[in-house]
Amino acid sequence: MEHKADSSTEPSPNSFPDSGTVSSRRDFIGRLAAISAGLTVTVPFAGSPAADAIRRDRFGPGDKPHRNGFLDCALDVNGKRVKLTIDARTTLLDALRDELGLMGTKKGCDHGACGACTVHVNGARVLSCLTLAVMAQNKKITTIEGLAVNDELHPVQASFIACDGFQCGYCTPGQIMSAVACIEEGHTASETEIREFMSGNLCRCGAYPNIVNAIRTAVAKMKGGVS
Repeated sequence: MEHKADSSTEPSPNSFPDSGTVSSRRDFIGRLAAISAGLTVTVPFAGSPAADAIRRDRFGPGDKPHRNGFLDCALDVNGKRVKLTIDARTTLLDALRDELGLMGTKKGCDHGACGACTVHVNGARVLSCLTLAVMAQNKKITTIEGLAVNDELHPVQASFIACDGFQCGYCTPGQIMSAVACIEEGHTASETEIREFMSGNLCRCGAYPNIVNAIRTAVAKMKGGVS
């Protein structure tokens, strides 16, 4: 006689796992989240051989990383050399604003999308919110505060004022720093070229036509004619 299997003893494919399985899964996820959080918060390289090699390249023999993940960092900002003790993860933007009080460099999106934090490092424009301060070690950093010479405005600064190249002014420092670089890079042959090479700097007030005019005016002052 053929016996049928008792369906009550076989789990249904659609049945839920018992509470023990759910608890185990939750425990596993919880442990995984805790481990991930620990990896995120910890600064693992502070005392590693790789960190020591990086420090030898970027720091002097007397500067040593602190056990808590802080580093002694020397920066050349606007012609002055300063030494800071900062978290290894500190951005150049935060070092300039929070440690040195140079508030002209603005924090806009903090994701490298708006250009408000633009500064020059070794003459090239960089987004300071995406640049670690230690990466600028022993390099020449110029911020908006360093453009004027003996209280005389840089030609680009003067042109922005003369051409009303700003409204609220929040993006203006980054616009000016990019404009100076744009001119020095030789990307001012036409209005279209200026707009293309200034496209990384956003102006929420929409002062773009006046910004372009300011750059072309500055070119005339700096190079004796529109390039």
